[in-house]
Amino acid sequence: MRIMIKKLFKNNKIMIFCSVTLFLLLSCTDGERNNPFDPHGASNPVSSWIVAGNTLTDPDGNTYTTVTIGTQTWTVENLRTTKFNDGTSIPHVSDSIEWSGLYSTTSPGYCFYNNSTSALERVKWGALYNWYAINTGKLAPEGWRVPSEEDWLILENYLIASGYNYDGSNSGNKIGKSLAAKTDWESSSSSGAGAIGNDLSSNNRSGFSALPCGYRLLRGDRCYFYAQGSSCTWWSSSEYDSLRASTRGLIYIDNSLENYSLSGYKFEGKSVRLVRD
Repeated sequence: MRIMIKKLFKNNKIMIFCSVTLFLLLSCTDGERNNPFDPHGASNPVSSWIVAGNTLTDPDGNTYTTVTIGTQTWTVENLRTTKFNDGTSIPHVSDSIEWSGLYSTTSPGYCFYNNSTSALERVKWGALYNWYAINTGKLAPEGWRVPSEEDWLILENYLIASGYNYDGSNSGNKIGKSLAAKTDWESSSSSGAGAIGNDLSSNNRSGFSALPCGYRLLRGDRCYFYAQGSSCTWWSSSEYDSLRASTRGLIYIDNSLENYSLSGYKFEGKSVRLVRD
């Protein structure tokens, strides 16, 4: 009889435990059930970037390698994340009219060149973002940032002073070839020895590996993709005026790291690199 009472008591304890557990699970949010160690659950998103050594992995699972140039560490590939660092989605805007409308609302957006759906092309060229996406401050993981104009100037000055000009000199901005990749640039053999598109095998001494990814323009109500193969432009986080932001870029017929701030209209789609804090 005593044995039967013990068994019954034991079974009742199991039933009570299971009932309480079930009640707690049903009263939890989805985020709390998925992550019981986070008391705020899904309502408190955290950065889903992963920084490991010399690589970064964005919220979509894309991995970026890095290169150290002087005192700075840069991502080698153009950004292609479709999510901000809090896990929320960046609006994907492929339609030309819809992209034009982002200007009046100063809303963030991204696209891929020619609205490509090719995974290989997206990896190779990266995405194009308007400056309003940069201005959110939510593109980079902790410890990284979209470079400011000062960051770009530090890179420029270091390369010039360290003899990365195409002719080995350490004065004047002739560092384009040292930044440009060895592939995909249009030929410019008639533009002089220092042009990016002249003798691609001598490019990329810095390891920055810039490809001619092109950009997305907006002129009036016309929105179009332009210059893939011949040019690339990157945003900075620095605002130039109410319409424009500081940008840097390369073009196949020239030898310098260009400053395109006067034409860096915030509503256009341009590439993004990241630099370590």
